[in-house]
Amino acid sequence: MKRIITLILVLTVFSLTISAQKKIPYLLKKIAAHYDSAAVKNIDRNYIEVPSKPWQIMLKGNANQSSLKMKAQGELLGIPFSAKPQLKTEPAQYVGVWVGYRGHGMGYTVNVAGDKGSYFTLNSKGKSYGLNLRIHSFTNDHPRFGIQSTLIPEDNLDEWENIQLKDPIRVHTFIADGYYLFNSRRFSYASAYNYSVVQKRSAGSLMIGAMAYYGHINYATHSNADLIYLMNGLGRVKLYQGSLGVGYAYNWAPTQRLLVNVMVMPALTLVNKMKAYGYDTNILELTDDPRFMDETISNEEWDAWWDSSKRIAPMIKKSFNSGLAFNFNSRLSISYNLGRYFIGAYGQFDTFRYKHKDSKGRLRDWYLNAAFGIRL
Repeated sequence: MKRIITLILVLTVFSLTISAQKKIPYLLKKIAAHYDSAAVKNIDRNYIEVPSKPWQIMLKGNANQSSLKMKAQGELLGIPFSAKPQLKTEPAQYVGVWVGYRGHGMGYTVNVAGDKGSYFTLNSKGKSYGLNLRIHSFTNDHPRFGIQSTLIPEDNLDEWENIQLKDPIRVHTFIADGYYLFNSRRFSYASAYNYSVVQKRSAGSLMIGAMAYYGHINYATHSNADLIYLMNGLGRVKLYQGSLGVGYAYNWAPTQRLLVNVMVMPALTLVNKMKAYGYDTNILELTDDPRFMDETISNEEWDAWWDSSKRIAPMIKKSFNSGLAFNFNSRLSISYNLGRYFIGAYGQFDTFRYKHKDSKGRLRDWYLNAAFGIRL
């Protein structure tokens, strides 16, 4: 009896598998047919050409740099100070691949130089709309660090500019944006950024857009206790922002092969929330230790004592709304078509701000992409 039941189950699973295998290709064909018809519907063929080959495969190179500037005020040993730490990564290079059908696809790039990190992108660009997702994770252990204070003699400022952290600052960013075009009949945004269609004549379009941003900055370790103290106990920050904007994009086509695109979109940040994680440190206690001012011990001994003695402890986490803010999004691209082959490059610049009491910051992110691809 058990063998019969087992046989029935095996046959049932087998039949369902065969049925699914038949349905999946049919479903894919339906999706492809939908994208094919949507790509040519209600467009002016004098301005936009839809290639017969629907697939795009690209080899991509990416250069990126992120900069986080923070500012805090406080007091140490009764002496006021103003700390301005700046995390600025070295320009990083990534290489990877992107695969898409009629402008809908995904890509992945890995780091080959600069900061240690990776990029993942997901794109969907239709005739009149576009959706983009970009996830970036990286670490940095040598941020530029500036501090203005009577605590540090001017002769020692260079040491702070070239500070080396034993535990790196970890940054994760998530950016999702979408847009809608009002002149999709004669203007194609996809022609400039994923090359699924070809813009034959110059045209522009008013556009509306939305952007969601999430950033997580974390340097909360024992070895970074002094940095945390200078930041008034701030060791981790999570940023949540949502913006709406109105902008304009223009495709300049001096020839049917060459295309230059410019997009500018000011945006108003309606959601601007910061979640701050506070930590207690033992920095003040260490300054009372006789070894702190002991000039008889060597620099190596002092550094070893200082590094091994620093401690942090979680205290509180609070959420703050920073209110309305103004952000700016801009892009520039250039591309050239060679039949079924194409080359292109574009750059984007984003800036995000937060503020709470005596602490405030600004995260800037720019990247350049170069691509060589083929249509299949």
